[in-house]
Amino acid sequence: MNETAPLRARAEIDLAALRANVRVLRALAGGAQLMAVVKSDAYGHGAVPCARAALEAGATWLGTATPQEALALRAAGLGGRVMCWLWTPGGPWREAIEADIDVSVSGMWALREVVAAATEAGIPARIHLKVDTGLGRNGCQPADWPELVAAARAAEDAGTVRIVGLWSHFACADEPGHPSIAAQLNVFRDMVAYAEKQGVDPEVRHLANSAATLAIPEAHFDLVRAGIATYGISPSPELGTPADFGLRPVMTLIASIALVKQVPAGHGVGYGHHYTTSAETTLGLVPVGYADGIPRHASGRAPVLVGGVWRRIAGGVAMDQFVVDLHGDEVEAGSEAVLFGPGDRGEPSAEDWARAADTIGYEIVTRIGARVPRVHLHGTPAES
Repeated sequence: MNETAPLRARAEIDLAALRANVRVLRALAGGAQLMAVVKSDAYGHGAVPCARAALEAGATWLGTATPQEALALRAAGLGGRVMCWLWTPGGPWREAIEADIDVSVSGMWALREVVAAATEAGIPARIHLKVDTGLGRNGCQPADWPELVAAARAAEDAGTVRIVGLWSHFACADEPGHPSIAAQLNVFRDMVAYAEKQGVDPEVRHLANSAATLAIPEAHFDLVRAGIATYGISPSPELGTPADFGLRPVMTLIASIALVKQVPAGHGVGYGHHYTTSAETTLGLVPVGYADGIPRHASGRAPVLVGGVWRRIAGGVAMDQFVVDLHGDEVEAGSEAVLFGPGDRGEPSAEDWARAADTIGYEIVTRIGARVPRVHLHGTPAES
């Protein structure tokens, strides 16, 4: 543990579990390299400690969405290959090039800007050309692919860029058997074949996200990009539980009970009195709320482990707190309320919370706010 956790709440981040997950994912990737995706502060787990742990466990790439995230990794002293892919016009191209960061190019405007920045820097930019194979977000449309490839090849011949990657992203890899999976694979293969015929010689071709890393081996190509699976959460219940793949959830969210009190039957709880006690009972106050990233949609539904028993949120999640009905059980102020974790203490999982809030596990862990300290356990492999 790298700090003394405050009493109100903490998110324990098990870096030993993260390393073990990376080793599992490396094995599943076969001959492909592994990119550990650490965007959005490593899905809420803490980008720098998680990135370092992933590299220690054998990941050879790190991935971020924004260039600012990638630059922060470099500022923290992290080496190796780092790729970022979510650019907007005027983005810090030159800073990224000078920091030895791989950048994604999805259209002509981006290619023009990266070429200009590389010319100013006097350093060839390493670029990954992205094709939209069917997700409909970022990426070059197949109809525009020949123009982008031709312009990128011309820039490569001029010495301003190196085309090191060709890539795309799945839309429905977390839905086994979805027809778009085969369709996107076919488009990707066609676009790669076209680029290679035009003289592109990429270091890596990559398409697989976490779901495809776990379940679609034909999509592994040269590099897989593992995001949520790195943190021990399954991309979807349809694919299986984390345990089905040998993965372990990395985050455990804990709060300290702030108050326990006895109330009579018929007592309203919280704004709007959406919960009323059915009998004389005890209530426990949990001092985290939607300002900490606890989803308000989980009001009255989400489970919390208190005193060894699953409790449901009684009434609404407020900005800073919520209440659980302890049903007369003796629980003291300062006792732990475990919102979610790997299940070692019998606590709920992030997926249990996702079901309660009608969302996905990704959102549950990523939204936990900065007001909740991250306490990183097993900070070096020797401590694991």
